[in-house]
Amino acid sequence: MNQSEPKPFCISKHAVLEAWERVKANQGAAGIDQESIKDFERKLKNNLYCIWNRMSSGSYLPPPVRTVAIPKAGGGERKLGIPTVADRVAQMVVKRQLEPRIEPLFHPDSYGYRPFKSAHDAVGRARQRCWRYDWVLDLDIKGFFDNIPHDLMMRAVRKHTQEKWVVLYVERWLKAPAQDERGNQTPRNKGTPQGGVISPLLANLFLHYTLDTWMARHYPDTPFERYADDAILHCRTRGEAERLREAIIARLAECGLELNLQKTKIVYCKDDDRRKNHEHEKFTFLGYEFRSRRAKNYRGKYFISFLPAVSDKAAKKIRQEMRGWKLHLRSDKTLSDLARMFNPIIRGWVQYYGRYYRSMLHPIFRHLDRTLVRWACRKYKKLRTHHRRAEHWLRRICQREPKLWVHWEIGVRVTVP
Repeated sequence: MNQSEPKPFCISKHAVLEAWERVKANQGAAGIDQESIKDFERKLKNNLYCIWNRMSSGSYLPPPVRTVAIPKAGGGERKLGIPTVADRVAQMVVKRQLEPRIEPLFHPDSYGYRPFKSAHDAVGRARQRCWRYDWVLDLDIKGFFDNIPHDLMMRAVRKHTQEKWVVLYVERWLKAPAQDERGNQTPRNKGTPQGGVISPLLANLFLHYTLDTWMARHYPDTPFERYADDAILHCRTRGEAERLREAIIARLAECGLELNLQKTKIVYCKDDDRRKNHEHEKFTFLGYEFRSRRAKNYRGKYFISFLPAVSDKAAKKIRQEMRGWKLHLRSDKTLSDLARMFNPIIRGWVQYYGRYYRSMLHPIFRHLDRTLVRWACRKYKKLRTHHRRAEHWLRRICQREPKLWVHWEIGVRVTVP
């Protein structure tokens, strides 16, 4: 096509530039071409022009998506798809065109990958509803991202846009093959790669019709929280939860999906006022474990409530990462150096897992303090054979500089038995 001829699709160059700025801010790994954000930026003007020219002419073809296997906490692997930087820019152009049209239509209790909504919002709403409803249906959809039917997905996209280029490129991204680390390509006839820029928006759109609007139509009195494919539904009785589970199994089958019956649970929200026993009395949602916990009311009286706190799996993962730091071997660093190196990571944990029942973080960070004691014994000769003296030394620093480490700021104190 001659460059002077009009393009079949009207896509502004400014839209491509804004998409690049968003992609750059999000960072991310390289795709199959091994081109990083910095590599792409070296020839930025030419790269962005190529994307605009091909998308505007209808000739843009997405390259294969690089797949990386990520271990799951409960065993098995999750396939993460990593598009190239250029493809992420192209996806961002389409996302910015499509999102403003469909975002206002989404259910208020859909929280995943949405502006002005967060995982904390979902956990907080679930916490409130667990106080009012005795039972929870904890849903797990088997391989959701890998099994979305393309025909139903495209029907939903066409319903919300008249732009032919949006429909064209969404369909091409859905069909883009996956390429593993050995270079083997696998064609895709269903699903959307987890890790793509536009995948979360498409996933929300699909579940909006598959679950959210269906629940609003058939079960308007049953509240729920959904974060991507992770959903919690609140029921008054066990029988109601069992009937709802069977209805959802049938509904998902209509939409080409399947419920993971081994991981889907009916949970009893046990507390001081609910004294029955049930097979399942706890569930995990977005890294928080909901179960019976001791609480204190405004009069200072203790009682048992059903509350979220950092889950055992999340706590184990945090400890594993801290062990990987090998702090006790970093005797070339000062205590302040170590704090500067690792405080940003610790702050992220505290900000996320410390929102609810923060005291459950204290045992995790005491493990960190014990490691710092080992570090002190290795670094200073006078403490080398005096573990208790090293504990007292660290405790004095904690008292003198309580803001040196982030976990000291939230009330974790070095304790000496």
